[in-house]
Amino acid sequence: MGDAFGLYLVMTDPVAGYEACAAAAVRCGVRHLQLRMKGAPRDAVLETALRVREITLGSDTLFIVNDDVTIAREVDADGVHLGQRDLPLDEARRLWPAPGKRFGLSTHNEQQALLASRLSPDYIGVGPVFATPTKAVPDPVLGLERMASIIRSSPVAAVAIGGIDCGNLAEVIRRGARNFCVVRAVNRRPDPETAIRELQYIWRQERGAG
Repeated sequence: MGDAFGLYLVMTDPVAGYEACAAAAVRCGVRHLQLRMKGAPRDAVLETALRVREITLGSDTLFIVNDDVTIAREVDADGVHLGQRDLPLDEARRLWPAPGKRFGLSTHNEQQALLASRLSPDYIGVGPVFATPTKAVPDPVLGLERMASIIRSSPVAAVAIGGIDCGNLAEVIRRGARNFCVVRAVNRRPDPETAIRELQYIWRQERGAG
């Protein structure tokens, strides 16, 4: 099951802006901060990634670029997160052999999680746990039971993802998730720091009770 780091924040069109959201994540000690700008021109992604890299550099927050290993390499991010339809993990490692970089992989069912474990990513995403509109073509919802089963069987750190917010986070953690990812629960809030701290409070409370 890997280590427990709690909140993994994905930034997608945050209402507060990418820089303000990234700065909030650093202030709150968020372990993983991913930049996801689906459909944006490469130049725009690169420009934003450079700004986020400046904000996270030297902090405890690891900066992860979604999908594009070349941008991650160009800005010297801390890692890259790959989807099932993106560049294969072994190819990404070949293109970016720098030591210490983290490679994450999305999984959406038991078979994908099993195959992922053989590739030894640093962590896997497990979801969607609940319905979410953040993808144009959403993957089938796993639900809490299947999420829990996949997380239990994962030899690497697993991050529950998909529709998680303050209203259902406690139940996600009670079912065995040590780490969780949010998108809308922070990106839709004008004050991302408050949103992050609310989620972190729930995580700490449930972890302490477990």
